[in-house]
Amino acid sequence: MKKKILLRKIIFHISNIGLILIYLYPGSIFGWLVYGNIKKQPQLTSDFMLFSSNHVYTFMLLSLLGLLSYNKDKVKILFLYLFFISIFLELCHILIPQRSFQYQDLFGNILGILLVFIIFNFYKFFKK
Repeated sequence: MKKKILLRKIIFHISNIGLILIYLYPGSIFGWLVYGNIKKQPQLTSDFMLFSSNHVYTFMLLSLLGLLSYNKDKVKILFLYLFFISIFLELCHILIPQRSFQYQDLFGNILGILLVFIIFNFYKFFKK
């Protein structure tokens, strides 16, 4: 059991580092891999009105990995960390060449985290 939790933590931390590297890279690594163009960003699905769908999915996945990796007593710290890192990383786009700060991306980051947090709290509430 401890090996599974350790493996989940390792996957969460590697994913976290990978996300930070992708966010801070001046251009789109995925655009370069898919299209051969660092200026073009692949889109998984259409954006949701005020939210970037790619960012919602990414931060939902990262939040879920973190939730599965840590004890339930550390969930608030985990979500606070994810919330602040999502804001910090998007603000870094103001300074990074070929990247731009967008409210749609920021709102997508926050929505992805909040969705997992809300679902977790509903599950915890109804499990009692």
